[in-house]
Amino acid sequence: MRVPDENLAQYEAEGFTIVPRFLDEETLERARAALWGVFPEPAAYFADPGAYPQLGQSQFSGIQLFPYPSWDLNRLPCGDDLADVARRALGSDDVQIYKIELWAKYAGAIDYDQGLHRDFGNHTLVVPSTDLRYRQLTTFILLSDVTESDAPTKVVPMSRTRDIALGERYLPTMTWPEAEISVIGPAGSLFMYRTDIFHRGSNFTEPGHARFALLTDFMRRGSPWLGKHAWPDRTPAKGWTEAISRMTPAQRDLFGFPRPGDPYWTDQTLADTQTRYARMDMLPYRP
Repeated sequence: MRVPDENLAQYEAEGFTIVPRFLDEETLERARAALWGVFPEPAAYFADPGAYPQLGQSQFSGIQLFPYPSWDLNRLPCGDDLADVARRALGSDDVQIYKIELWAKYAGAIDYDQGLHRDFGNHTLVVPSTDLRYRQLTTFILLSDVTESDAPTKVVPMSRTRDIALGERYLPTMTWPEAEISVIGPAGSLFMYRTDIFHRGSNFTEPGHARFALLTDFMRRGSPWLGKHAWPDRTPAKGWTEAISRMTPAQRDLFGFPRPGDPYWTDQTLADTQTRYARMDMLPYRP
Protein backbone atom coordinates (compact mmCIF):
# COMPACT_ATOMS: atom_id res chain seq x y z
CA MET A 1 0.00 0.00 0.00
CA ARG A 2 1.04 3.59 -0.52
CA VAL A 3 1.87 5.17 2.84
CA PRO A 4 -0.74 7.86 3.62
CA ASP A 5 0.31 11.49 3.91
CA GLU A 6 -0.81 11.60 7.54
CA ASN A 7 1.78 8.96 8.43
CA LEU A 8 4.49 11.02 6.76
CA ALA A 9 3.30 14.05 8.72
CA GLN A 10 3.66 12.10 11.97
CA TYR A 11 7.10 10.88 10.89
CA GLU A 12 8.15 14.47 10.26
CA ALA A 13 6.74 15.80 13.53
CA GLU A 14 7.66 12.97 15.90
CA GLY A 15 10.44 11.10 14.07
CA PHE A 16 8.51 7.86 13.58
CA THR A 17 5.26 6.36 12.33
CA ILE A 18 3.59 2.93 12.20
CA VAL A 19 1.63 1.89 9.09
CA PRO A 20 -0.56 -1.18 9.76
CA ARG A 21 -0.87 -3.82 7.01
CA PHE A 22 1.61 -2.17 4.68
CA LEU A 23 2.13 -5.44 2.80
CA ASP A 24 -0.68 -7.11 0.90
CA GLU A 25 -1.69 -10.56 2.14
CA GLU A 26 -0.15 -12.57 -0.71
CA THR A 27 3.23 -10.81 -0.50
CA LEU A 28 3.24 -11.21 3.28
CA GLU A 29 2.39 -14.90 3.28
CA ARG A 30 4.99 -15.73 0.63
CA ALA A 31 7.62 -13.82 2.63
CA ARG A 32 6.64 -15.54 5.87
CA ALA A 33 6.91 -18.96 4.23
CA ALA A 34 10.37 -18.04 2.91
CA LEU A 35 11.57 -17.16 6.42
CA TRP A 36 12.04 -20.84 7.23
CA GLY A 37 14.73 -21.09 4.60
CA VAL A 38 16.74 -18.66 6.77
CA PHE A 39 15.63 -19.26 10.37
CA PRO A 40 14.15 -22.17 12.33
CA GLU A 41 10.39 -22.17 12.65
CA PRO A 42 9.33 -21.19 16.19
CA ALA A 43 7.95 -24.67 16.90
CA ALA A 44 11.28 -26.25 15.95
CA TYR A 45 13.30 -23.73 17.95
CA PHE A 46 11.26 -24.02 21.14
CA ALA A 47 11.22 -27.82 20.91
CA ASP A 48 15.01 -27.78 21.30
CA PRO A 49 16.58 -24.35 21.86
CA GLY A 50 19.94 -26.01 22.54
CA ALA A 51 20.09 -27.03 18.90
CA TYR A 52 20.46 -23.35 17.93
CA PRO A 53 23.15 -21.95 20.27
CA GLN A 54 24.19 -19.35 17.68
CA LEU A 55 20.91 -17.47 18.23
CA GLY A 56 21.83 -16.78 21.85
CA GLN A 57 25.35 -15.45 21.42
CA SER A 58 24.27 -11.78 21.40
CA GLN A 59 21.20 -9.63 20.91
CA PHE A 60 22.13 -9.39 17.23
CA SER A 61 22.80 -13.07 16.55
CA GLY A 62 19.47 -13.37 14.76
CA ILE A 63 20.46 -10.89 12.04
CA GLN A 64 21.05 -12.15 8.51
CA LEU A 65 22.23 -9.76 5.79
CA PHE A 66 20.73 -9.37 2.31
CA PRO A 67 20.38 -11.27 0.00
CA TYR A 68 18.31 -14.33 0.99
CA PRO A 69 17.68 -17.67 -0.71
CA SER A 70 14.19 -16.65 -1.86
CA TRP A 71 12.96 -13.87 -4.15
CA ASP A 72 9.89 -13.67 -1.91
CA LEU A 73 12.15 -12.04 0.70
CA ASN A 74 14.57 -10.29 -1.65
CA ARG A 75 11.84 -8.33 -3.41
CA LEU A 76 10.57 -6.66 -0.21
CA PRO A 77 13.38 -4.08 0.31
CA CYS A 78 13.08 -2.76 -3.26
CA GLY A 79 9.29 -2.86 -3.42
CA ASP A 80 7.73 0.11 -5.20
CA ASP A 81 5.70 1.30 -2.20
CA LEU A 82 8.71 1.23 0.12
CA ALA A 83 10.85 3.10 -2.40
CA ASP A 84 8.02 5.60 -2.86
CA VAL A 85 7.78 6.44 0.83
CA ALA A 86 11.57 6.67 1.07
CA ARG A 87 11.61 9.27 -1.71
CA ARG A 88 8.81 11.24 -0.06
CA ALA A 89 10.34 11.07 3.41
CA LEU A 90 13.78 12.09 2.18
CA GLY A 91 12.48 14.75 -0.21
CA SER A 92 14.31 13.41 -3.24
CA ASP A 93 13.83 11.06 -6.18
CA ASP A 94 17.51 10.10 -5.97
CA VAL A 95 17.67 7.72 -3.00
CA GLN A 96 19.54 4.51 -2.33
CA ILE A 97 19.32 1.56 0.04
CA TYR A 98 22.30 1.40 2.37
CA LYS A 99 21.32 -1.47 4.71
CA ILE A 100 19.09 -4.55 4.66
CA GLU A 101 18.86 -6.98 7.57
CA LEU A 102 16.47 -9.81 8.39
CA TRP A 103 16.13 -10.13 12.16
CA ALA A 104 14.76 -13.05 14.16
CA LYS A 105 14.27 -13.01 17.94
CA TYR A 106 13.15 -15.96 20.08
CA ALA A 107 11.93 -15.68 23.68
CA GLY A 108 14.56 -16.87 26.12
CA ALA A 109 17.41 -16.99 23.59
CA ILE A 110 19.00 -13.94 25.26
CA ASP A 111 18.03 -10.78 27.13
CA TYR A 112 16.90 -8.35 24.40
CA ASP A 113 16.43 -5.32 26.68
CA GLN A 114 18.40 -2.24 25.61
CA GLY A 115 18.95 1.26 26.86
CA LEU A 116 17.51 4.19 24.93
CA HIS A 117 19.81 5.16 22.08
CA ARG A 118 19.99 6.76 18.65
CA ASP A 119 21.04 4.63 15.67
CA PHE A 120 23.33 7.13 14.00
CA GLY A 121 26.41 5.70 15.73
CA ASN A 122 26.97 3.05 13.06
CA HIS A 123 25.10 4.79 10.22
CA THR A 124 27.31 7.86 9.78
CA LEU A 125 30.87 8.99 10.39
CA VAL A 126 29.59 12.22 11.93
CA VAL A 127 26.21 13.13 13.48
CA PRO A 128 22.67 13.69 12.20
CA SER A 129 22.02 16.99 10.47
CA THR A 130 18.85 19.06 10.63
CA ASP A 131 19.26 19.54 6.87
CA LEU A 132 16.90 17.19 5.00
CA ARG A 133 19.61 16.44 2.44
CA TYR A 134 21.52 14.39 5.00
CA ARG A 135 18.67 12.59 6.73
CA GLN A 136 18.50 8.80 6.88
CA LEU A 137 15.30 6.73 6.92
CA THR A 138 15.25 3.44 8.81
CA THR A 139 12.37 0.98 8.39
CA PHE A 140 11.08 -2.30 9.84
CA ILE A 141 8.57 -4.48 8.02
CA LEU A 142 7.05 -6.74 10.68
CA LEU A 143 6.86 -10.30 9.38
CA SER A 144 5.07 -11.58 12.48
CA ASP A 145 2.36 -10.16 14.70
CA VAL A 146 3.94 -8.01 17.41
CA THR A 147 2.10 -7.41 20.68
CA GLU A 148 3.35 -6.07 24.00
CA SER A 149 4.53 -9.63 24.73
CA ASP A 150 6.67 -9.91 21.59
CA ALA A 151 9.74 -7.80 22.42
CA PRO A 152 8.44 -4.66 20.68
CA THR A 153 10.73 -1.75 19.89
CA LYS A 154 10.09 1.17 22.26
CA VAL A 155 10.34 4.67 20.81
CA VAL A 156 10.32 8.13 22.40
CA PRO A 157 8.64 10.82 20.25
CA MET A 158 10.94 13.64 19.19
CA SER A 159 8.65 16.21 20.80
CA ARG A 160 9.98 14.90 24.13
CA THR A 161 13.68 15.03 23.21
CA ARG A 162 14.15 18.09 20.96
CA ASP A 163 16.32 19.81 23.54
CA ILE A 164 18.86 16.95 23.64
CA ALA A 165 21.86 17.64 21.40
CA LEU A 166 22.00 15.48 18.29
CA GLY A 167 25.51 14.35 19.18
CA GLU A 168 24.19 12.47 22.23
CA ARG A 169 23.78 8.77 21.39
CA TYR A 170 22.46 7.46 24.71
CA LEU A 171 20.10 8.60 27.45
CA PRO A 172 21.40 8.21 31.00
CA THR A 173 18.35 6.17 32.06
CA MET A 174 17.63 2.86 30.37
CA THR A 175 13.90 3.46 29.95
CA TRP A 176 11.54 6.40 29.86
CA PRO A 177 8.26 4.69 30.76
CA GLU A 178 6.09 7.80 30.75
CA ALA A 179 7.07 8.62 27.15
CA GLU A 180 7.82 5.32 25.43
CA ILE A 181 5.51 4.04 22.70
CA SER A 182 5.57 0.35 21.76
CA VAL A 183 5.88 -0.51 18.08
CA ILE A 184 3.14 -3.12 17.82
CA GLY A 185 0.94 -4.24 14.97
CA PRO A 186 -0.12 -7.15 12.80
CA ALA A 187 2.32 -8.90 10.49
CA GLY A 188 2.88 -6.83 7.37
CA SER A 189 2.98 -3.49 9.24
CA LEU A 190 5.66 -0.88 8.52
CA PHE A 191 7.60 1.05 11.17
CA MET A 192 9.53 4.10 9.93
CA TYR A 193 11.89 6.14 12.05
CA ARG A 194 14.87 8.47 11.85
CA THR A 195 18.40 7.82 13.10
CA ASP A 196 18.12 10.81 15.47
CA ILE A 197 15.19 9.40 17.47
CA PHE A 198 15.67 7.63 20.82
CA HIS A 199 14.42 4.05 20.91
CA ARG A 200 15.36 0.66 22.36
CA GLY A 201 14.77 -3.05 22.08
CA SER A 202 12.68 -4.71 24.78
CA ASN A 203 12.37 -8.24 26.07
CA PHE A 204 9.73 -10.90 25.56
CA THR A 205 7.27 -11.19 28.44
CA GLU A 206 5.83 -14.59 27.55
CA PRO A 207 7.60 -17.86 26.66
CA GLY A 208 7.22 -19.49 23.29
CA HIS A 209 7.02 -16.25 21.33
CA ALA A 210 9.18 -15.17 18.37
CA ARG A 211 9.50 -11.96 16.34
CA PHE A 212 10.66 -11.51 12.74
CA ALA A 213 11.28 -8.26 10.88
CA LEU A 214 12.97 -7.01 7.72
CA LEU A 215 15.01 -3.81 8.20
CA THR A 216 15.69 -1.59 5.18
CA ASP A 217 17.41 1.80 5.43
CA PHE A 218 17.54 4.61 2.86
CA MET A 219 19.42 7.85 2.27
CA ARG A 220 19.84 10.40 -0.48
CA ARG A 221 22.61 9.51 -2.88
CA GLY A 222 25.89 11.39 -2.70
CA SER A 223 26.98 11.56 0.97
CA PRO A 224 29.88 9.11 1.41
CA TRP A 225 30.00 9.68 5.18
CA LEU A 226 26.57 7.99 5.47
CA GLY A 227 25.90 4.28 5.07
CA LYS A 228 26.48 0.83 6.53
CA HIS A 229 26.76 -2.02 3.98
CA ALA A 230 28.76 -2.26 0.75
CA TRP A 231 26.67 -4.14 -1.80
CA PRO A 232 29.58 -5.44 -3.92
CA ASP A 233 30.68 -7.34 -0.82
CA ARG A 234 27.32 -9.16 -0.72
CA THR A 235 27.30 -10.36 -4.33
CA PRO A 236 28.80 -13.82 -3.60
CA ALA A 237 25.87 -14.62 -1.27
CA LYS A 238 23.20 -17.10 -2.32
CA GLY A 239 20.27 -15.28 -3.86
CA TRP A 240 22.13 -12.22 -5.15
CA THR A 241 22.30 -13.22 -8.81
CA GLU A 242 18.62 -14.13 -8.98
CA ALA A 243 17.58 -11.00 -7.08
CA ILE A 244 19.54 -8.47 -9.14
CA SER A 245 18.50 -10.22 -12.36
CA ARG A 246 14.80 -10.08 -11.50
CA MET A 247 14.78 -6.45 -10.37
CA THR A 248 13.68 -3.62 -12.64
CA PRO A 249 16.27 -0.98 -13.57
CA ALA A 250 14.66 1.37 -11.02
CA GLN A 251 15.00 -1.26 -8.30
CA ARG A 252 18.63 -1.96 -9.18
CA ASP A 253 19.26 1.76 -9.01
CA LEU A 254 18.44 1.61 -5.27
CA PHE A 255 21.59 -0.51 -4.85
CA GLY A 256 23.80 1.79 -6.94
CA PHE A 257 23.69 -0.30 -10.13
CA PRO A 258 24.64 1.89 -13.13
CA ARG A 259 21.58 3.53 -14.65
CA PRO A 260 20.45 3.29 -18.26
CA GLY A 261 22.34 5.96 -20.18
CA ASP A 262 25.28 6.03 -17.77
CA PRO A 263 28.63 6.35 -19.63
CA TYR A 264 29.69 3.14 -17.88
CA TRP A 265 27.65 1.20 -20.45
CA THR A 266 29.71 0.29 -23.50
CA ASP A 267 29.71 -2.70 -25.83
CA GLN A 268 32.26 -4.32 -23.53
CA THR A 269 30.47 -3.74 -20.22
CA LEU A 270 27.09 -4.71 -21.68
CA ALA A 271 28.43 -8.01 -23.00
CA ASP A 272 30.39 -8.86 -19.87
CA THR A 273 27.58 -7.92 -17.48
CA GLN A 274 25.33 -10.24 -19.51
CA THR A 275 27.92 -12.98 -18.98
CA ARG A 276 27.85 -12.39 -15.23
CA TYR A 277 24.05 -12.12 -15.02
CA ALA A 278 22.86 -14.42 -17.81
CA ARG A 279 19.15 -13.94 -17.09
CA MET A 280 19.22 -10.15 -16.76
CA ASP A 281 17.40 -8.18 -19.46
CA MET A 282 20.14 -5.83 -20.69
CA LEU A 283 17.94 -4.05 -23.24
CA PRO A 284 17.21 -1.02 -20.98
CA TYR A 285 20.96 -0.38 -20.72
CA ARG A 286 21.65 -0.41 -24.45
CA PRO A 287 21.77 2.88 -26.39
